[in-house]
Amino acid sequence: MSMESKKVKKLVLSTLLSSILPVSANAETVFVTLEKDNALAMVDPAEGELIKTVDVGQRPRGITISPDYKVLYIATSDDNIIKVIDTDSLKEIGTLPSADDPETFALNPKGDRLYVSNEDDSMVTVIDIGKKKAVKQIKVGVEPEGIAVSPDNRWVVSATETTNMLHWIDAKTHEIAENTLIDARPRAVTFTADSKFAWATSEMGSTLSILDANSKQVVKRVSFEIPGVAKDKIQPVGVVVDKEGKRGYVALGPANRVAVMNAKSYEVEKYLLVGQRVWNLAFSPDQKRLYTTNGVSNDISIIDLDSLTVTKSIAVGNYPWGVAVKP
Repeated sequence: MSMESKKVKKLVLSTLLSSILPVSANAETVFVTLEKDNALAMVDPAEGELIKTVDVGQRPRGITISPDYKVLYIATSDDNIIKVIDTDSLKEIGTLPSADDPETFALNPKGDRLYVSNEDDSMVTVIDIGKKKAVKQIKVGVEPEGIAVSPDNRWVVSATETTNMLHWIDAKTHEIAENTLIDARPRAVTFTADSKFAWATSEMGSTLSILDANSKQVVKRVSFEIPGVAKDKIQPVGVVVDKEGKRGYVALGPANRVAVMNAKSYEVEKYLLVGQRVWNLAFSPDQKRLYTTNGVSNDISIIDLDSLTVTKSIAVGNYPWGVAVKP
């Protein structure tokens, strides 16, 4: 057999094998904060296994990952600090200052500023990551929690639970430009990839509000109804929207469901049953999967977004709260 024929045979065999052998899409690593274990869980979603758990500080909740996926930022609320964790070694490599009781935060697109919700102080703290210094504290409403930075880095939006408002903070001046009243107890907020709309959940209002980023006004209010589930159990919390603007996903707390939303019509397409008291959500880097933290059942759920099915549940530890994903 000639060398050329061998190459062709090898190519045909390789192509055939690639078409019949399963390819693992779950090559990423999932990180989960465990509020009652004072720990961080590291999960292999492809194998469906908890790899390890490490101590990170008192009452870890908010978590995000740097744009280069090398660093995790974790709010250890009872330590009143933001921990900086290496994603490979899971060792603490630094800390960032914060006011009292940091719970959630948002990283700007460049990855050099962190905006922290300080619930007890009714403040948003702006942290310069390079300088490891708080450069501004912005007075907002009572009990700030959900916070998001628009992808165009124009707006920081802080949701305050008791004031029932979204505060629109200019990312350049760090001044509040406008306040928008929404339904009771707003808990989370996110932007669409084009920065044109903000999606905000209201836990006690059982609603999702869609706001135009130019007018700062609500353009659509969505209510959720699940057959067989009492209305007071439907408590919208975490929310994400895919980068294509096709679908959004809303965690419904003790309803134990994730609502699948059409991001154009704002209609609910489906409710997916996950673990108990689903709280926060994170996409896989390729946005083919969605990971949920289920606080009462002490596990995470994996949702395949092509088929819109829950494929796995993985036990992780006590009271999983936040989630971040590394490819």
